[in-house]
Amino acid sequence: MAARSTKPARIKRSDAIERACREHGLRMTGQRRVIARILDSADDHPDVVELHKRAAVVDDRISLSTVYRTVKLLETQGIIERLDFRDGRSRYEQAAREHHDHLINLETGAVIEFHSDEIEALQTEIARRLGYKVIYHRLELYAVPIEEDDS
Repeated sequence: MAARSTKPARIKRSDAIERACREHGLRMTGQRRVIARILDSADDHPDVVELHKRAAVVDDRISLSTVYRTVKLLETQGIIERLDFRDGRSRYEQAAREHHDHLINLETGAVIEFHSDEIEALQTEIARRLGYKVIYHRLELYAVPIEEDDS
């Protein structure tokens, strides 16, 4: 099925968030730098509690409130995006340079990024038929793994 084909949603640079902070004129304290680097290297979509756990491994003086303040600042500046996958936690990722969508595994909570040219074309065509032009959209698929037939 075409929608299952995926390609990397964006090229991750290990210093992209830190660089964006400097470009926005933000002062980079040691603790902000640790948080930015953890976000840069994250392959998942961590919430603030998970970010704090990872940051505390690097610097045990980083408080949960520091992580909250830093995440809020980065979100306000458009450096990271807050995602709500209906699990009660706000998760974060680098503000996307290229558009991508998400598939959320309801059994494990794993979030899979994907891009489908077919889905993008279909959304554009549907909007056009209804007399609109798509400016922005976010697609989230909530799914469970297909069980293999044991026969």
